Amino acid sequence: MVKFLSLGSGSSGNCYFLYTETDGLLIDAGVSIRAIKKYFRDYGLSLSHIKNILITHDHADHIKAVGAFSMEIDAPVYATKDVHIGILQNYCVRKKVPEANVRVINKGETFLLNQFTITPFGVPHDSRDNVGYLIKIEDIVFGLITDVGKVTPEVGKIVSSCNYLVIEANHDEGLVRSGRYPLHLQARILSDTGHMSNSTCGATLARYATKQLKHVWLCHLSEDNNRADLAIDTIKYQWHLLKEQEVTPFKLEALNRRRPTGNFELI
Repeated sequence: MVKFLSLGSGSSGNCYFLYTETDGLLIDAGVSIRAIKKYFRDYGLSLSHIKNILITHDHADHIKAVGAFSMEIDAPVYATKDVHIGILQNYCVRKKVPEANVRVINKGETFLLNQFTITPFGVPHDSRDNVGYLIKIEDIVFGLITDVGKVTPEVGKIVSSCNYLVIEANHDEGLVRSGRYPLHLQARILSDTGHMSNSTCGATLARYATKQLKHVWLCHLSEDNNRADLAIDTIKYQWHLLKEQEVTPFKLEALNRRRPTGNFELI
């Protein structure tokens, strides 16, 4: 049994939990400890189920609770050297990761954490550093790609490897350009080190997804520049446009920004 639970996905806080009956990975810790505790109680889970923490990058909405949470449950925190430096320097992280719990990983180097085989890979973004994760559990291949300014060949290769995929669909480009954001912020979002649009996400799935892809969850939707129905419709349109097929062969859902989405059983 492998399950996936999103505890929040958006600029207010990102946090995901991938687990088996005996092991669990928390991916990012941008949601408060109080919220995580509540959500775990609601789902009948124990914090002791979290054995390790993975961090994608050093922006506050992905790390603000990581130090405090690592202290509370005495869990190791895995991130690249630059991301760990970013955590230390980010004033939003009031409690830092205890030195004894710091684990440094390198992009492209696979490592094993109990039942999980994990490969971090580079993702373009305007943070100090950013990685996605390809995680294998027995015959299941799970990928997480968030805060993606540009789809590189490596990112495309990851998409083609997955049975289950969490991927960013942050914004609709038209809403960004016509919205209330100042020009410099619009430029940042739309840049090659910004965020992935609905259209780019759809084109990426149409180009790289294989028949083995079963379920896609759209993450990090913008509150101001996107809607779940718009993201899903745009991706389905891109699929139809590029594949000349009416229906995507995988299940497609958008994760909630501020509340848990799940529990999904991966089979």
